[in-house]
Amino acid sequence: MTDPADAPRVLTVRPTAQEYAWTFGGAPPIARIAPGTVLDVFTEDCFGGRVRTADDLVSRVCAFPYVNPQTGPFHVEGAEPGDTLAVHFVSVEPRRDWAASTTVPLFGALTATHATAALHPPLPEAVWIWQLDRERRLCRFTARDSDHTLTLPMAPMHGTVGVAPANLEVRSALVPDAHGGNMDTPEMRAGVTCYLGVNVEGALFSLGDGHARQGEGETCGVAVETAMHSVVIVELLKGVATPWPRIESDTHLISTGSARPLEDAFRISQLDLVQWLARDFGLSELDAYQFVTQAVESPLANVCDSNYTCIAKLRKEWLPPAEVHGGLHAELRRRAAALR
Repeated sequence: MTDPADAPRVLTVRPTAQEYAWTFGGAPPIARIAPGTVLDVFTEDCFGGRVRTADDLVSRVCAFPYVNPQTGPFHVEGAEPGDTLAVHFVSVEPRRDWAASTTVPLFGALTATHATAALHPPLPEAVWIWQLDRERRLCRFTARDSDHTLTLPMAPMHGTVGVAPANLEVRSALVPDAHGGNMDTPEMRAGVTCYLGVNVEGALFSLGDGHARQGEGETCGVAVETAMHSVVIVELLKGVATPWPRIESDTHLISTGSARPLEDAFRISQLDLVQWLARDFGLSELDAYQFVTQAVESPLANVCDSNYTCIAKLRKEWLPPAEVHGGLHAELRRRAAALR
C-alpha cells in the first residue's frame, strides 16, 4: 500500500472514440499506473453516445458487439494473481444534461431472450430520452404514450467495473462474473471502495457504463444511460485474495455473485459474505452462516445480463469491532476528502 503522506499522482484520461475497450482481457493497457494513483476519467455511455433522440433505435445506430465501451484497461504496477485491487470512487458525475434508455429486442427480464426462447415475437424497440437536472440532482422521465412527466432523484453509479479474467479468458464488457464486469449494481457509487481479485499481471482494470440512476434488477435491461466524469483512487492489497467482487461503504459490507440461474448468483453472494465474516471477524463459518441469515439484505443488481448479479449486504454496526483490509476504506475516504 502506498504512503498516504505522498502527494497523489493524478492521471487524466479522455479517450477518443478509437481508444475504448470492449472486453475485459484481450485489450492492451492504455496506461501503466502505480498504486495510489488518482484516475480522473471520462466514460462514454453504453451506446457510445449514439442514442440521442427517440428516433435513434439501438439496432440502427449501434453495431453489436461494439456496445458498452470501457475506459481502460490500466496496468497497475506490482499487481499479481492473488492480490486485490481496491478502487475507491471519489466522485461519479454525469457529463450531459440528458440520458437515454431503451427496450432492445430479445433483451430484458420481461421478454423472451435468446436464452429463454419463446414463440411470440420480441417486444418492440423504443427509446426514452431522460432530461438530467445536474444542479438539482433530478432525472425527468417523459412518457412516450401519454402526457405524463415524472421525476426521480439522481443516483449516479457505474454499471461496469472490473479486471481481466483468469485463465486467459476474454469476456465481453456486457458480461458480469468473478472478474467484475457488467454487474449493474446501484451500490457502485461515489463513496464506496470496490475490491477486485487480481487474475493477471497488472490487473488490467477498466470501468464504464455510467447510469444517472437505475432500479434494482435493471428490469428492462437498460438504465438511465449517460456519459460520466468519474474520479477514482486505485490501490493494491498484496497477498490478499478476493474471490468475488466486494464493496465496502461507510455503513455496509457488500458481496456480489454473478451467474445463471438467479439462485446460483444468490448463493455465490451469500456464501462470499459468510466467508468474508469468517475470515475477517473470527467467526466460524456456521456461526457466520446463522448471523448472515438473520441480518443480510439481498437486493438484486441485474436480472437481464448474460449472467445475473445478486448482492448480499450487511450493516457494519452489527458486527464485532474489526478492521477490514487494515482500514483501507476509511483511509481512502480521507484521501478522497483531501482531493476536494
